[in-house]
Amino acid sequence: QVQLVESGGGLVQAGGSLRLSCAASGRTFSMYAMGWFRQAPGKKRDFVAAISRSGDGIYVDSVKGRFTISRDNAKNTVYLQMNSLKPEDTAVYYCAAEFERSFMRIVTDQDRYDYWGQGTQVTVSS
Repeated sequence: QVQLVESGGGLVQAGGSLRLSCAASGRTFSMYAMGWFRQAPGKKRDFVAAISRSGDGIYVDSVKGRFTISRDNAKNTVYLQMNSLKPEDTAVYYCAAEFERSFMRIVTDQDRYDYWGQGTQVTVSS
């Protein structure tokens, strides 16, 4: 069982930055592929970024060049650095974990994720 706790959300002006953190419980964090998803009001939850156990990342096109996903296995934490924020980035952001035997696989399908955090609100004002 893995518990995930997100933090770092808040209110920021357009063009600003935030760094989201997702702290995971347990001693096997390095065995999990991790992802970030977001859900805007009235919309379905969508993929934002994911990172493999090896540290390789992938992004949805709308955040490429602005967001960076990273992980620190020593701290059991995955991060999402968000720069040049836009009002359309406003959403509740969720992190997710999937036990992954492959060191290289990046998981973008949210149906494959086993564990989810409670979410953190990000609001970008224009």
